[in-house]
Amino acid sequence: MTLEQITRWNAELRLRSPLEIARWAVGQAGGRALVSTNFRPYEAVLLHLCVTVQPDIPVLWVDHGYNRPATYRHAEQLKKLLKLNLKPYLPRVTAAHRDALHGPVPSPDEEDALKEFSAVMKLEPFQRGMRELAPAVWITALRRAQNPLRAEMEIVSQDANFGTLKVSPVFYLTDAAMEAYLERYSLPNEWDYFDPAKADEKRECGLHVAWGLEALNR
Repeated sequence: MTLEQITRWNAELRLRSPLEIARWAVGQAGGRALVSTNFRPYEAVLLHLCVTVQPDIPVLWVDHGYNRPATYRHAEQLKKLLKLNLKPYLPRVTAAHRDALHGPVPSPDEEDALKEFSAVMKLEPFQRGMRELAPAVWITALRRAQNPLRAEMEIVSQDANFGTLKVSPVFYLTDAAMEAYLERYSLPNEWDYFDPAKADEKRECGLHVAWGLEALNR
């Protein structure tokens, strides 16, 4: 696709509802749509949208082994509630093994160590999942309200890291709108979530930025 096409799609989709955007994304995929999740807060919104459009859509989840118990319970709850076609991918080394060799998860001020951690524990299994599941369209839960970098993104983009069309149906939704959606459909939420590859909410884990591909290639 061309930059002109993507610009036109974004202008058109900006006026559509999240469900309409999800339908559009699946329609573009030719049977090869995929949604990714980490079961963080509000993920139930995107997952509900996607299974409403395509009940058997593959759901790529990188279980890096550092999730808190509440997140694992939330994942199991949503898997059963939404009948998710869950495709979990794990790192090639367990969390316990990695910690025994390298110590605890790097702190926010250890940028190089965090990038290495992310490459091994999150980016590599995600790349493996994308390669094996081979989506034409990757549906994400990116929202402009999440951090300043994401505020500069758009609903549709060509993803350079994984070579797919990336679509974010909830991109323009506020936290209040996400809360309202959860309430409308009686969906659960979970707040005891921590992503060790990000360290804080203003930092990216590498999936959606150029350094992620660079880290994988080292």
